[in-house]
Amino acid sequence: MRGAAIGAAALALAGCTAIAPREPAPGAPQAKPAAPAPERRPGGYYLDDGPGEKPPADLAAIPDAVPRAEPLHRFANRPYQAFGREYVPLASAEGFRQRGLASWYGRRYHGQRTSSGEIYDMYAMTAAHPLLPIPSYVRVTNLANGRSVVVRINDRGPFHGERIVDLSYTAAWKLGFVEQGTAWVEVEAVQPLGPVLAGAAPGAAAAVAMPGHAPEAADSAPQTSGVFVQLGAFSAPEAAESFRARLALELASLAAEVRIHTAGGLHRLKLGPYRTREAAREIADRIEAALKLRPLVVPR
Repeated sequence: MRGAAIGAAALALAGCTAIAPREPAPGAPQAKPAAPAPERRPGGYYLDDGPGEKPPADLAAIPDAVPRAEPLHRFANRPYQAFGREYVPLASAEGFRQRGLASWYGRRYHGQRTSSGEIYDMYAMTAAHPLLPIPSYVRVTNLANGRSVVVRINDRGPFHGERIVDLSYTAAWKLGFVEQGTAWVEVEAVQPLGPVLAGAAPGAAAAVAMPGHAPEAADSAPQTSGVFVQLGAFSAPEAAESFRARLALELASLAAEVRIHTAGGLHRLKLGPYRTREAAREIADRIEAALKLRPLVVPR
């Protein structure tokens, strides 16, 4: 079991790509530098970042992002590296909630490509997050004044200190912290209504039928009897979730069936149950051919 866990962890980090992260976003707390710190402009803006010269006449009239079902981006959800750290994006935003420091980025990046390949528009209701799926939707609430907005995640970042999300200029303006540069916020996933579009990538709600396996609803409790295909076992839940994200990218057709079973202090990634050992072995062979990883067939 320990060998399987080590192999799974190694696979989860394999194929990481390095990205060129943005400069620290406006208002970000700075680590004590060995050399003089870069000049900061009034209002907490970093270097030449800040509001645009000709913003829309009525920022308040710009509507929040409207959550809709979208397939995950083919490349923007792969494991990557930034500032020497490795990140494995989540396969699903469902149930995600986080509190921390928000910042925003403006004219310095306006018109440039985001991690999703989309053009960054500082006046759109978007945001960057290091781990949430691209695209996904979150409600961001300013804990100091209670204001909240819904934004679409379409970029990666921030990668500095305790900041957890980089918002567009308009989103930060609506939340009331443009001048301060940062604010303590709560980030909570917002799920779109309706099914994911045809051809959806990992994270789709629909179950996938496989030989000898009766598909169950994505939100139902996992069954406990039958024959399972075990892909890995981890002591840390975060490691299990990271590996599941990796599997979802590499095995899109099986993504909806991967479950995490927690017992005895271990978090095991499993597919199943299947009615027969032969049906489970067929799936295990497919996984081995695709990932060069030998799953365990475990009757229960």
